[in-house]
Amino acid sequence: EEKELEVYSSDSDRHRTFIRSYPILAASGNIGPKLREGDWQVPEGIYQIESLNPNSQFHLSLRVNYPNKFDHEQARLEGRTNLGGDIMIHGSNVSIGCLAMGDLVAEEIFVLANDVGLKNIEVVISPIDFRKSEISEDELQKLPKWTDILYQNIKHKVLELEKTE
Repeated sequence: EEKELEVYSSDSDRHRTFIRSYPILAASGNIGPKLREGDWQVPEGIYQIESLNPNSQFHLSLRVNYPNKFDHEQARLEGRTNLGGDIMIHGSNVSIGCLAMGDLVAEEIFVLANDVGLKNIEVVISPIDFRKSEISEDELQKLPKWTDILYQNIKHKVLELEKTE
């Protein structure tokens, strides 16, 4: 909802420090998890960066490991297949399920990711900033039943972050 990408660092005690935020120029979909290829939803969950692509058609890109284990498990329980993939954080200003950051920001994030190492990056894609608001019961009723578990996991991660500017 806020369309903002926040970057944090953490020390050996896992204490996180806010570094800066960037506006997300484009992200398609509505509140709710990505369920299948072609639904134009940005995934919601806790992910890793799988790879960096310096030759992306959207300037540069960082590939998110959607679908992850949680996504696969929910799909299996519901009998869903064809979950989609190729979810990126990339340059440009258009998106059909990815996070478009603009070319200059994509360059900064790309270099930062390369410098810190992909194994050291955790990506939390949240529908809202749980530090500021909650998702209404009416909205939750429209989503798959397991979304409350997903949102509790995301909320737990988001609440660990202290944004001090």
